[in-house]
Parts: sequence; structure tokens; C-alpha cells
Amino acid sequence: MSKFRYPVDTDQFQEIREQGKVYVDKTDLMYDLVSKYKYVFLARPRRFGKSLLCNTFKAYFKGQKELFEGLKVMELEKEWKKFPVLHFILSGLKDCTIPEAKSKLEGFIGDYETVYGRNEADKTPGARFRRLIHNAYARTGEKAVVIFDEYDSAIMRLMSEPDKLEATRSLLREFYQVLKDEGEYLHFVFITGVTKFSQLSIFSELNNLKQISMLDEYSGICGITQEELDMTLRPCVEEFAEALEITTDEAYALLKKNYDGYHFSKKGKDVYAPFSLLNALNDNDINHYWFDNATSSSLLQHLSHFPITTALNYDGIEVSENDFSIPCENADTPMPLLYQSGYLTIASYDPWVRSYILKIPNNEVRKGLIDCLMPIILKRTVADNNSLVRAMARALFKSNLSDALTALRSYIAKIPYDVITKEQWEDKESREAFYQLLLYMAFSMLNSTVDTEVKSILGRADVVIKTKTDIFVLELKVDDTVENALAQIDDKGYAIPYSPLQLPEGRVFKCGVSISSEKRNITHWRITDNEGNVIEDKNFLE
Repeated sequence: MSKFRYPVDTDQFQEIREQGKVYVDKTDLMYDLVSKYKYVFLARPRRFGKSLLCNTFKAYFKGQKELFEGLKVMELEKEWKKFPVLHFILSGLKDCTIPEAKSKLEGFIGDYETVYGRNEADKTPGARFRRLIHNAYARTGEKAVVIFDEYDSAIMRLMSEPDKLEATRSLLREFYQVLKDEGEYLHFVFITGVTKFSQLSIFSELNNLKQISMLDEYSGICGITQEELDMTLRPCVEEFAEALEITTDEAYALLKKNYDGYHFSKKGKDVYAPFSLLNALNDNDINHYWFDNATSSSLLQHLSHFPITTALNYDGIEVSENDFSIPCENADTPMPLLYQSGYLTIASYDPWVRSYILKIPNNEVRKGLIDCLMPIILKRTVADNNSLVRAMARALFKSNLSDALTALRSYIAKIPYDVITKEQWEDKESREAFYQLLLYMAFSMLNSTVDTEVKSILGRADVVIKTKTDIFVLELKVDDTVENALAQIDDKGYAIPYSPLQLPEGRVFKCGVSISSEKRNITHWRITDNEGNVIEDKNFLE
């Protein structure tokens, strides 16, 4: 049993502190924000610590000094003034009709009206909210602090329903308009969501919001940075390693592969998904925590309006700065929502052309996304996928690439013929794209048990698989020969980085794989050692 108590079932700052649960200190960043700005907006994926940050702000502004003992803010804050805090958790508006959303908004306001009073002449949520802010100031003599958590929950699912979207947006616009109008009575405003305000066109009037979502200095305000994992959480990682009977370095590598990889700005800190990381440390296990809990039905609904392969095709895409602010409902690609939802993250930034490369952040997100899309694209179940992964991994750990490819061939044979249309099948480029996507998905799934690098989805399908004893470099060709595939490995030098530098001589293998669109399967593979000597040649057309 762990000697640490992890906050895997709560985002309540007070509970975490009072019960001695693991807490990664962000209070210096919190103090810095308050000292610089009055209106602040932060966009982060779900399950990324936004609610905990909101609750930390709430405790801070309520003057609950005792909860911050030993934290960084104690060296910064000297006054500890108490302010009236109006904290609205708007996730409850998700999946509501317009009347239900209006009723819930009124209920949120009503809870505070029992403290600060109500004027019955105020009928709409906007009017009541405006009066509430005035009353809070009149009763306490201090300006109000307003916190909106998950401001966009009510409209995320409505992006493909213009009439309902505009009606809900109008309701919320009246509510949010108060923030700009009543600045005289507000001390601090903090708003969180998955998407930027501009991307849902809710509140263009609030032009004084400080968007910190892509600022380097606040890139680690939510989530767990590499530095925090190395320093604050190192004892937790050491306990995790001991439980799994691996070294601490191996534990760090395992956690990094599965939960790291998020970057939210040009030169931002390397960030781990906190919900997944803390659950893994708590359970002494590697699982797909974030995807299981954060997969948004609104995202999947949004993806249904694009070619279903699009989500995976964006792994490695180059975008400009302006692309991050395209309103999601007007975008002709799902990229803005994929990024804001955490399925893509910033891999690199080129200051010369002011462009970003986006990628899927880690194995957890890739595996979860493929598990979600595979039944739609290939009409195979998650159970089928898991069976394939087990069979291929078992073979690879025995240094038997041929058996792994045999398992993959059997899997492909059961894919229904109608997964792509007759017109697509008759088009050579469409056929090639389909098989390259299929192999990308299959080898990406394998990455949950074996270290697999899939170089690209479209174009060349270059794959490198690593086990503790072997490295396999594969080149995959559609309607082409294994000779050409192996020649490309040599001509492009794909195997050079993996020569004896990583494994003893003779444990690096090259493999050319040929797929026939006529036969709709793998029809030939040839495996050689690093010197080019043929280990196995399997041709199903002979």
C-alpha cells in the first residue's frame, strides 16, 4: 500500500491540504497572475487541473491562510485580505436545453443571493448576476472575485446545430456581458475552459481578458512539469518503480512515454497530464486514465462532420498562429478543437515563419484515440485490437517478427470490404492512403507494449519497433515490391541510427512488407539482418 495519498478523486484544494494529499505547488504562479492582471482566461484540456486551480484561487481570496502553510505564496502574500468570491462551476450546463440551462444559471446565482440578497425586480440571469456583484460589494466593502470554471460546457456539443448554438450563446452572452460592464465592482476575474473565447464566438465584447493559455511563463500552471516530477514527486516515482520491480530510470521513461508530451506555448515547459500521472502513481500501473475520462462526445460528434481519418492525419501537421483562434464551428478542419481538447499539442515552433508543428502528445492519447476511431474506420472492436496487440507483442518479445506480421495479416483479413467505397477503392491514391492508415493504427496500438515509432501516416509508412533485445526497421509498400521497400531502408539510411550503438551486432533487422490492394492484405515480407542476409522470405502469392 502506498505511503502517499493522491488526489485522484477530488479537485478540492481545501480537502487536499487538510488531508495531507499530494499537492504540487503552483501558488507562486497564482500570486503572479493576481499581481499583474484583473481579467484572466486559461484554456486547457479536460482533466488538466483547471478546477483545482479555480479552487485554489477561491481559498486564496477567501483568506484561508492556514491552507497555504508551507507553500510558495506564504513568502509573497503579506495582507491576506478577504473578498466575496462568486465561483460558478458551469460543467452542470452540459447537455441542457435552453430552459434547463437558464434555470441552472438562476440556481447558481440563487445560492449566492441567500448570502448577499436579491431584488425581485431582476428577472434574467444577467440582471440578477449584475445585482449580485453590487450587493456583494455593498455588504462586504470589498470588490468581488468571479471565477467561471468550464465556461464553454453548455455549447461544446452544439457546434453542428446552429440554431441551438446561437440561442445558448445569446443566453450566456448576457450573463458574461456583466463582467465587462461591472469592472468597477470586480477585484479579479478568472475564467477557464477547453476552448478560447474567440473560438466559440461567445464574448467578443470582453476584449480586456488576458489570454494566458499560450504564454511561456504560465505554460506549467496546470499539469505537472518535468521539473516537478523530478523534484517534488521523485519519492512517488521511486515507490512506483519499486512496486513494478523496475529501476527509477525505467519508471520515469514509462511515465514519460504514456503521459508526457504536452506543450502549450512556443518555449513552454514540458507537461504531464496530471489526472493520468497521479492515477498511475496511485495504482502502481499504466492505464489509459485520461482518455477514458476526458473523451468528449462533442469532439466525436464534431469529427463526424469530417473524413473520419482526419483526426489521425493531423499528427505532425504544420499550422500558423492564426489557426489557433479560428472559431471551431466555422473551421473547415477539426484542428482547433483537437488542439484545445488535448488530442494534439505543440511539438515545435519555427520563429522565422511563425509556424507550429502539432502532434499527438503521448501513447495514452494515441491509443485511446485509435481505440475510439478503429470501430468506426475499420469496423473492428477494441477486443479485436487488444487481441492483435497481445499476439504481435508476444511474437516480438520472442524475436519473431514473422509471427507478428502473420497476426497482423489475420487481423486485416477480417476487415469488412465495405469500409471504403467502391469509388475510393478504384482510386490508387485512396487505396494507398487506406492501407497506410491501417498500418499506422495497428503499429500505434502496439506502442502500448512495445516501443514503436511510426514515422508518418501518409506518404512512406516507415516503422521502427524496439524490444529489449531487438530493433526491427520496417518499410511498408502498397502495390509495390519488398525489394523496393528494403532498398529504401538502405538508400535513406533508416537503420543507421539503430546499429550497434543501441544493441549488439546482429540484433538489428530490416523488413520490407508488400501489401496488395487486389488481395486486400499483406502478400509478401522479407526480413534481413543488418548486413542484408535474408532471415525469412514469406510470399503468399507463390
